[in-house]
Amino acid sequence: MGNDKTNMFVAIGLSLLVLLGWQYFVAGPRLEQQRQIEAQNKAAQAQTQPPGVSPDGVPSASPKEGGPAAPAPGTAPTPPGGPISREAALARAPRVQIETPALSGSINLKGGRIDDVALKNYHETIDPKSPEIVLFSPAGTETPYYAEFGWVGANAGKLPNGDTVWTADGKTLAPGMPVTLSWDNGEGLVFKRVVAVDDKYMFSVRDSVENKGANAITLYPYSLVSRWGKPHTQGYYVLHEGMIGYLGDDGLQEITYDKLAKEGAYGGANTKGRAYSNVTGGFLGITDKYWAAAVVPEQNAPYTGAFTDRTDGTTNVYQASARGEAVNLAAGASASTTQRLFAGAKEVNLINAYQKDLGIRHFDLMIDWGWFWFITQPMFRALDFIYHLFGNFGVSILVVTFCLKLLFLPIANRSYVSMAKMKAVQPEMTSIRERFKDDKVKQQQAMMELYKKEKINPVAGCWPVLIQIPVFFALYKVLFITIEMRHAPFFGWIRDLAAPDPTSIVNLFGLLPFPAPDFVHLGVWPLIMGVTMFVQMKMNPAPPDPVQAQIFTFMPIVFTFMLGSFPAGLVIYWAWNNSLSVLQQYVIMRRNGVKVELWDNLRGTFRRGAKSAGKPATTKS
Repeated sequence: MGNDKTNMFVAIGLSLLVLLGWQYFVAGPRLEQQRQIEAQNKAAQAQTQPPGVSPDGVPSASPKEGGPAAPAPGTAPTPPGGPISREAALARAPRVQIETPALSGSINLKGGRIDDVALKNYHETIDPKSPEIVLFSPAGTETPYYAEFGWVGANAGKLPNGDTVWTADGKTLAPGMPVTLSWDNGEGLVFKRVVAVDDKYMFSVRDSVENKGANAITLYPYSLVSRWGKPHTQGYYVLHEGMIGYLGDDGLQEITYDKLAKEGAYGGANTKGRAYSNVTGGFLGITDKYWAAAVVPEQNAPYTGAFTDRTDGTTNVYQASARGEAVNLAAGASASTTQRLFAGAKEVNLINAYQKDLGIRHFDLMIDWGWFWFITQPMFRALDFIYHLFGNFGVSILVVTFCLKLLFLPIANRSYVSMAKMKAVQPEMTSIRERFKDDKVKQQQAMMELYKKEKINPVAGCWPVLIQIPVFFALYKVLFITIEMRHAPFFGWIRDLAAPDPTSIVNLFGLLPFPAPDFVHLGVWPLIMGVTMFVQMKMNPAPPDPVQAQIFTFMPIVFTFMLGSFPAGLVIYWAWNNSLSVLQQYVIMRRNGVKVELWDNLRGTFRRGAKSAGKPATTKS
């Protein structure tokens, strides 16, 4: 026993000696060597780091700077005295006008930014005379929002920045009419920028530089979208608003404004963010519910992407940026890079076309289809296909709902047949409950034998509901996120399927001369939906449990108020689906020789209501 203990201690001592020796002679020197290499890399990076660029080489903006280059006092986002009007900001510098069938705006020749974009085909309200949607606004306004392209580098001399005044070879940028911007830094570098635009929302920016100097230089191409101030967001969990991108192998990245503020320190004081290195393909930008702005780097060239939030205590700057790899430019040589900018409405078919035609990796994820995209996307395609046949998304919802009913008809039929059989054996079930009311185990066994004999599946009635849940969610998602549903009319008073029913029972649907309060959304269609749900409930006998009976009674009322604030298209779907379900269940019950409980249940409900209303109140003496 003593030898065993001695051997154990010797083994432990030798093991510790080996570990200490490994740490001292092998691991320690390797770790120190690695630290020295990292220190050398950081020192080299600091020597070649472009000004105004974060430590990993991603351009950054500051509320006290004009852009990712050196501070530019002429482009301060908020001038002394506070923000100025959009018109005044646009008049501060020479501009090239943007005119396309879908866009209007201008390019600021001071800084070369695309900072003025409005969407011609979209308005703030359903009134076509209401103001157009403004996407980009220049520095100096209350909420600057713009895209910027260029070069950064160290020891390369003067580079274009927010204060650079470019020379344009034309006055208007239009489809098929690109504009070339030029600038000579006076130190041997000549910069040119060819900007083109299609008939929708995609810009192409080809930046080139010619080195006429005697020394070789190193430059980094970059592109960014910068937004000053946190915008108003919808705040719904089914919708992402904020930073978005598909960054190569890192996949889809969705970071809200609030989440970005919780990221780690990045690139200096008062800056937080997240970087993605060695990315190939994809896009990155900022998205709203219906609109987005995103830069698209060259899809086959590696780049570093970043999302940042910088503040000086008063203004937050949200930025999505991409920086390409170093371009070594020898004396007498030239180089160029082409990047793209999407700035417009997130139209589904257009986004898909850009992905296919331009080869933008997963550009379709610009639209927030969610985790159940395999249901949501087909739902939209079906609605869109029917819409192009009838020209009305409301009619499309009705037709698609009817088609879904046909598709799931076999499952629903089996469910309703099983429910009909359940009703047929209701007396026997009641008898079993009475016979074994004190023995739940025997009662359950007797029920199972009855189900087996009559070939009844007691849970079959749940299938129609389970099927309806994902369909309901998919339609809700489509109505909520797709711009195609925005301001889409139905018939009558429903002029926007994506908005709640504008009528209200409070003012008798507009008959009384005062507006309904905003917190009460109980219009005509929610009431129709409630009635159809009530009728559907009355197709079945009341549950024997009084508590369950009360829940079933109040469920249509609860759903009526709950869905009153939902998009009108969703309420119309629910009412139509309920009506089809009632009709389907009625036919199946009649075919199976089961009595339809609807009329008796309705008479019983109103008879009880009349008795309750006529019962005299009791008083205490």
